[in-house]
Amino acid sequence: MATIAYILLCHKDPEAIIDQANRLTATGDFMSIHFDGNASPAAYRQIRTALDPNPRVTFARKRLRCGWGEWSLVDATLQAVEAALEAFPRATHLYMLSGDCMPIKTATYAHDFLDSAEKDYIESFDFFDSDWIKTGIKEERLIYRHYLNERKHKWMFYQSILLQKKLGLAREIPEDLQIQIGSQWWCLRRQTVEAIMDFLARRRDVIRFFRTTWIPDETFFQTLVRHLVPDVEIETRTLTFLMFSDYGMPVVFYNDHYDLLLGQEFLFARKISPEALELKTRLGALYSATGTEFQISNEGQSLFKFLTGRGRIGRRFAPRFWENEASLGRERELLIVICKKWHVAKRLAKQIRELTDIPTVEYLFHEENAAMPDLGGIQNTLAKRTRHRRSLMRMLFDYYKSNRMVICLDSASLDLLQDFCSDRSVTTLLEIDCEFDDDYLKGHARRVGLAGARTGEDALQRLLPTVRNAIAMEHDQIRDAEFPNLYRIRQSATVEQNARAMGRFLAVSDDVAHELANTPHLFAD
Repeated sequence: MATIAYILLCHKDPEAIIDQANRLTATGDFMSIHFDGNASPAAYRQIRTALDPNPRVTFARKRLRCGWGEWSLVDATLQAVEAALEAFPRATHLYMLSGDCMPIKTATYAHDFLDSAEKDYIESFDFFDSDWIKTGIKEERLIYRHYLNERKHKWMFYQSILLQKKLGLAREIPEDLQIQIGSQWWCLRRQTVEAIMDFLARRRDVIRFFRTTWIPDETFFQTLVRHLVPDVEIETRTLTFLMFSDYGMPVVFYNDHYDLLLGQEFLFARKISPEALELKTRLGALYSATGTEFQISNEGQSLFKFLTGRGRIGRRFAPRFWENEASLGRERELLIVICKKWHVAKRLAKQIRELTDIPTVEYLFHEENAAMPDLGGIQNTLAKRTRHRRSLMRMLFDYYKSNRMVICLDSASLDLLQDFCSDRSVTTLLEIDCEFDDDYLKGHARRVGLAGARTGEDALQRLLPTVRNAIAMEHDQIRDAEFPNLYRIRQSATVEQNARAMGRFLAVSDDVAHELANTPHLFAD
């Protein structure tokens, strides 16, 4: 059975470190600790006094002064790894942790998970071809030598790069290494770690190279694991659940995140707020629990993106200047059916095609495979269609040789509605107000990635009010925009009421409008 030696890098909060070590070793696992040399000697003595009697805890021989982005973080990890290999010959896996990490599964679950596959778990993406680095320097991290910390000596750090560039001091990367990058929070099999240590004993040039790279904790182990282990034995992921904001800051978890964390397909979570005492207590008791069942939904990342995005409704990249100036044509009328339930709008669009001579195109800005004519390539991708929306619509009007056209849009498309309604052409809107039962909302949450196939019923019930309010907010924003020529049909209205709105929207006879409003099963799910 898997037995884990946790590699703990920490620099504060001795009481929490003592609790974490005792908790994780109580079920038969081990821990090797490196406590930052910058931290208080008194705090270190407190930790040693409390944990030295525990035979399942060991300490790195040397306490290094660690700095963010520096080689010292990798060196500290190697010190703790070396101590773990020597002290715990029974450990089958080594797992990197920080003092801000807490278990979100039981020890039994963690051991069974690691036993289920002969894998190393580490993020390792190609340094140059991936987009893992979002901002800042990239190649310069490797080809120039870094002796200064960017956070402490910002101006001198970048002046050093400029000077090395000016003097032509760029260096070669070790030719047999394909540099990888990823999160520093890995879980590796013992034989992999031993292979890394043997490799480093032979290849001091590799240590010399990485010693002066910038942020080597994101590249060192990631590169060596790929170099030494077959790809089929590597799972390119971390087992520690962590998220980052748009500004590159780690998302912090609080007391009300307990159920969310347990539903993620990870063994630990980072970062737990120091103030989240209730969460820490519950997660602390979890690791040694028995008989606990976990319903894995894994919707954490998508849910965070969804919820934080609520504050950005209506924002979009600025249009090109030629798009601002372009018009669909003063003599043309664009008829837009707005509906969250796409199948409802599609049924109505089908009836409009059959009962009128108005061409219709369904959800062309939302569905990649929407039925569209060949327009020379502009229709190939959603990105192209949206970026060149007015040009696309002009070409569709020309293709169908019509001055009137119906398209379908999702109710979330406020930016598209505002753009088309600001055009010199006539834009007429029909909003379809549907009713949303819980089954539909659950399906919608799964379709947009807020929930997975394995999301539990309790988690879905907690999510439904948020989804329902989000849809209601979309319709409120449409009404608050006070678009001219906006008509509305409702699932709760009579056929006669909907027919009147339909007739005004399409400017068709009462008979046609009534037949459209009476479309069989129009609102059925």
